[in-house]
Amino acid sequence: MEPVPFTEELSERKVCVVGSELVENYTVYIIEVQDSEHKWTVKHRYSDFHDLHEKLAAANQVDRRLLPPKKMLGKNSKSLVERRQKELELYLQTLLRQFPGATPTPLAAFLHFNLYEINGITAALAEELFHKGEQLLAAGEVFSLRPLQLHAVSQQLRLAKPTCCNGDAKTDLGHILDFTCRLRYLKICGTRGPVGSSNIVESSLPFELSFFKSLVQIEISECAAPQIQGLSSLRSTLVTLNIHDSTDSMMLVLVPEASEFPQWEAEGSESGCPVTAVVPRWQSLTTLDMSHNGISAIDASAKLLRKVEFLDLSHNQLSTVDNLQHLYNLVHVDLSYNNLCELEAAHTRLGNIKTLSLAGNRLESLAGLGKLYSLVHLDLSHNQLNRLEEIKNIGSLPCLEKLNLSANPVCIIPDYRTKVLAQFGERAAEVCLDGQATTEKELDTVEVLKAIQKAKEVKDRMSGSDKKISEETRLFAAAPPRLSPLPSSSSSSTRSSSIVTPHSLSSATPSASCRARQASCASQEMSTREEAAVPPIIVPPDAVQISHSPCYHDNQPAEDASCCQCSSSLLQADCPTCTATWCPLLPSYLISFTSTNQLFTGLLSKRLKETHEKKLEADKKLETKDEDQCPSIEVLSHGECTEVGCPVSRDGYFEMGLDRSLPDPSLARLPSESGDNEGRDENVCHVLWCYCVKVKEQKVEHNIICVVLTDNLLGLWRLSDVVKGDNDDADEAQIPTPEALLSNLEAYLLLPFSELLLSSHAELPASCLSFGLRNDASRYYLYSEPQELQYTRSELNRLLRLPEAVETPQLLPRSLLNSWELEESQGARGGYLTLLLRSSSASRPPLSDISPDMEELPSLLFLTHRHLWVLMMDVRELHRAPCKLVRVPLGSVALHPDMRFPQAGKTIGRKSCKHPQHHRRWIHTTELLLAGGGLLLLFPLSQDKTSFLEELNRRRVALEGLKIVPLPLPCRCRSHQEGGDPSRGSSRLRPEENQPSPHLAPGLSPGLKLLSGLDGEQLVAYFHRFIALSGEVEEVRQFLWLSAVLYTVPESELACCLLLSTEAVYFLLEDSAAARHCHHPEMDTSTSPDPSVRLCYCLTIRLSDLLSVNVGLFDQYFRLVGRSAEHIVCCLSRDSYGTGVFLQELMSVLSLQQKLPAPEPSEQDFYSQFTSSCTGKMQNYELVHSSRVKFIYPSEEEVGDLTFIVAERKTPAGAPPTSTRSFNVLLYLLVFQVEMDDGRAPDRSPILRPRTLILTGTDVFLLDEDYVSYPLPDFAKEPPSRERYQLREARRIRDLDRVLLGYQTYPQALTLVFDDLPGPDLLCHLTVDHFGAEGEEPAPTSPCGGAEGEVQWCVFVPGADSRERLISLLARQWEALCSRELPVELTG
Repeated sequence: MEPVPFTEELSERKVCVVGSELVENYTVYIIEVQDSEHKWTVKHRYSDFHDLHEKLAAANQVDRRLLPPKKMLGKNSKSLVERRQKELELYLQTLLRQFPGATPTPLAAFLHFNLYEINGITAALAEELFHKGEQLLAAGEVFSLRPLQLHAVSQQLRLAKPTCCNGDAKTDLGHILDFTCRLRYLKICGTRGPVGSSNIVESSLPFELSFFKSLVQIEISECAAPQIQGLSSLRSTLVTLNIHDSTDSMMLVLVPEASEFPQWEAEGSESGCPVTAVVPRWQSLTTLDMSHNGISAIDASAKLLRKVEFLDLSHNQLSTVDNLQHLYNLVHVDLSYNNLCELEAAHTRLGNIKTLSLAGNRLESLAGLGKLYSLVHLDLSHNQLNRLEEIKNIGSLPCLEKLNLSANPVCIIPDYRTKVLAQFGERAAEVCLDGQATTEKELDTVEVLKAIQKAKEVKDRMSGSDKKISEETRLFAAAPPRLSPLPSSSSSSTRSSSIVTPHSLSSATPSASCRARQASCASQEMSTREEAAVPPIIVPPDAVQISHSPCYHDNQPAEDASCCQCSSSLLQADCPTCTATWCPLLPSYLISFTSTNQLFTGLLSKRLKETHEKKLEADKKLETKDEDQCPSIEVLSHGECTEVGCPVSRDGYFEMGLDRSLPDPSLARLPSESGDNEGRDENVCHVLWCYCVKVKEQKVEHNIICVVLTDNLLGLWRLSDVVKGDNDDADEAQIPTPEALLSNLEAYLLLPFSELLLSSHAELPASCLSFGLRNDASRYYLYSEPQELQYTRSELNRLLRLPEAVETPQLLPRSLLNSWELEESQGARGGYLTLLLRSSSASRPPLSDISPDMEELPSLLFLTHRHLWVLMMDVRELHRAPCKLVRVPLGSVALHPDMRFPQAGKTIGRKSCKHPQHHRRWIHTTELLLAGGGLLLLFPLSQDKTSFLEELNRRRVALEGLKIVPLPLPCRCRSHQEGGDPSRGSSRLRPEENQPSPHLAPGLSPGLKLLSGLDGEQLVAYFHRFIALSGEVEEVRQFLWLSAVLYTVPESELACCLLLSTEAVYFLLEDSAAARHCHHPEMDTSTSPDPSVRLCYCLTIRLSDLLSVNVGLFDQYFRLVGRSAEHIVCCLSRDSYGTGVFLQELMSVLSLQQKLPAPEPSEQDFYSQFTSSCTGKMQNYELVHSSRVKFIYPSEEEVGDLTFIVAERKTPAGAPPTSTRSFNVLLYLLVFQVEMDDGRAPDRSPILRPRTLILTGTDVFLLDEDYVSYPLPDFAKEPPSRERYQLREARRIRDLDRVLLGYQTYPQALTLVFDDLPGPDLLCHLTVDHFGAEGEEPAPTSPCGGAEGEVQWCVFVPGADSRERLISLLARQWEALCSRELPVELTG
């Protein structure tokens, strides 16, 4: 688009009043202004016209009679408005004609020339830079301009007119040019659509950049690349170039000359073909960010970018990567969120890069990344990688340290993390996968996998050698004698010596036997079935020896070794998981045998055909006997096919059960083979592996089933008992062949679709599919993932030729939910199949709704943001009674500490059972601790356990409010058994710091007592394993023992252990916190369901959710304010030193958080914002941290409130005012008043009442204070119910007789003994509650003990420094008032 020359003749300005509108009780006139082809509207009321006219009349000698006069009556009448509209339009037109050249500033502002008109825009910008230009250049900040402003400056430079039109030197265009010549950092941000109320579209406006002479960094967004002119003039100075949402071609930006000279070549390049232009290179450009554009190819313009080190082309439409070989200095490349399907020979294009992001593409193969030897950080998340073999392509990269594979199909593979890490061999410990450091457990598992893989390679090599020998022997026997070579006995004996049969194993040499045992230990997780499938035992000559360190107690007597949980003396005979033999388990490797596996479906099709033919043959035999009977649908196999495709006689036989209730034999008969289908296999349409529960006459049968859908038949194939629960932890090398799998499948149900009766959607949840038979009372319930079952139902509807249901199945039937739970159910996840077992480690039973006969019935688990929903399905009574939904608060659910939340899908449980199949069955098991008991969950589908634990972990991390945290009893051997670095971050923590104050120790709950007995390293280890949101990624920076007051329950203090990490602040509270805070009886418990575990309640405030920190007077307490009422906690440290250290550490941790951009510069300076022009005093002290967290310190007003109340209440009415110097607050402490109840037993502990002690120059006060409710949070809707200050005791210092120090009443308490003399009434209602009613009487105070004529205050000050300071100040003031030293006596 050619720029429009704004000449004097062309730039004709027009103005008209096009309408009016009534706003409240006045009329607003709509003015349309036109300047050339640009139009905009302005709205003003009559008073605005009047103000404008007064300014023009005073400054520009405009006739005062020109403006229509005011009207007091009927000013909003229609006739007056229409007449005034014409008069005002004439008034504005007259003003424009009167000032044809330079428009007065008031008139320009009135018509918004400074926003939309070229002269007004440049004048406003010039005046702004006249005032702030030098400060902006000195600060070195990024300066923002709009395309409209640059367009106005560009057009002004084209006009042959003075640089200052209105005579005001502040608006001279030279200020803009001087500023732009020296500006180094520029940001140009356009808009989509018209600007304001105008018809101006910024993306269509051309603008010039050639007058910027010193630019180092420029960012352009929402601008059309063809309209950007002069960018090429910045090639010599520009270091950083960012362009977003502005172009679909790199050439338009980097080589604008290409539009005029198609045959161009980069400067310094040799070209064999003729060129029409030589384009200079970008000499200083090192960072190029062209993300969020529409670029479809990396064109030849990349030849000009030889010095670029950082290249960002994310969020574009790239399908190939070309021309990057010209960027010799490339270090960091971001190609994420494009359309890349493959990246062949990436090293030839990317060179020696260190960081590569390919997230959000469609990559399926990593073959092209195998030679990026300098790569350190690789992001492959959100792609389509589904095979572990692809990881081998990058497993040999020597420098790779960080790898991200999240959100890929490969992540659902069991043991995904360990299998990926195993591809890196010896470098597995150096690789950080998916943002999580490799743990010691994962390294141990990787070593085991490597040993297994090495043993298998040796076995395969030996097996191949043995086959070769057998083949040579066979050829030798078949060959003529004269041509047979002599056999090599040495070679044969050598090769056969590595193969040991089970019978000859005992006669092997000791060294070979030892190696065999080592190989067996290394592969302890291999399935028994696979070992039995290979009769020879391969003993590799170079087998890797893996030893596990024994677990022991350091410095512990042998007789006490049985106390350890991992001691072998505590092994159980059989755990509940192993005794539930009626529950088969679905091996994880069966997931890969679906309809996409062509070999498996082909063999399965043949097997279906053979079974179908046998069924037809059995039908013919029955018909020859003229029996009016029909075979039942079930086919029971008493033999197994040893070879797929073998003759019928080798497959065993099928016993056909007869059902005499069928009136018509043809109903249950399978469709016969027609002549044209002879010899044709069944076409397998769909394959689904699921868990099946069959119910018939109140009898329940559990099976692992393979559902097969063909064009004519529905088949259920049962996994035989030989492989039930086997190979659950097998790796890919142990996956059986399709032939071996089919040999362990037996026909369970085979019927035509006409015999099928499907259930409706509304009856069952989405993870359950049910059907029955027309002529049988049996009912089948299939459990699998909701998506798989939905697809299966769709296929059944298609094959049955039924109309597709309009409504999709609900995750949970709506009939089970209350009306107030519908919203909560929207975000529910789950449908995880489980069997509820009673935990053997729990001392109390689990949910009261679980009866013993329900353990063998399936249940489904659902997770919402607040609850764990347990759907108990009594499949025996579903036709009469609906399912039962049990709701458990999510905060009361936690994983047993002996288990782990899965890292990439694996959970290690306790090995406490002698059953040989315990390890394989325990992989499907997890144990939950509920505040009401323990619960053992057995997941028949292995993927359900992984998904459930990941979702549970995610929901608990995001849960607001209290949640239980289980803490196991400390065991010295646990540090050897479990991974992690217990010393991480412990350098900041000292063991002596973990000492609760004496006033906290008596009331500690069992969980807090456990924490108080740990040393620094143990506390850090417990934090990483059982408390932290992010595991070992977080670092503990500070911990304090204190009292906490929750905003929701301001009347009570709770004992608390506060932990500050690099991610959040954790409050570990006493057990009574649940009942007071959440009002959940399920969570209010002081005993753990497991005797070896202690429960603790945790409240977490993420640092990213922290809004402000209020620091109390004299640093005696601090209040943390989050985003909701549940996240406001007042921490009563009662120790200024501890508060100061915590605040220092908190600021340090917040500095590590992501910094937000600096606030926009304000027109007011610091003093005009935060000081009062009347008094000159600071009204509040508010520090805004770089993380945007406010640290609010006590203001003078807060101290003044206390001083004012003391002075006002202490001075008698009518007395002359005294000096306020004696009422200054000298000391503010949070203390406890020790009271002894006469009715209590003598051996009972005294009562500690929290008080606020205030010491002034003449008096001592004890007050009740609301620490957590003031100042009011932003979201508070009503004032607090309690007053902030309420006086309890008050005495004059001159009445103090002596101070007693000792242990008579309470250890380390002070007893202040006062003479009970008449004096001014200090016991009045002192309050700064601005919302409270006046005239209220204070609550009666309890009398203080002491001898006759004496009053005693027994005060306990927790901090030693504060205690010494109180005594010192009391002694100083008492000496000043009484002229002698204060008596201090030691007692007890």
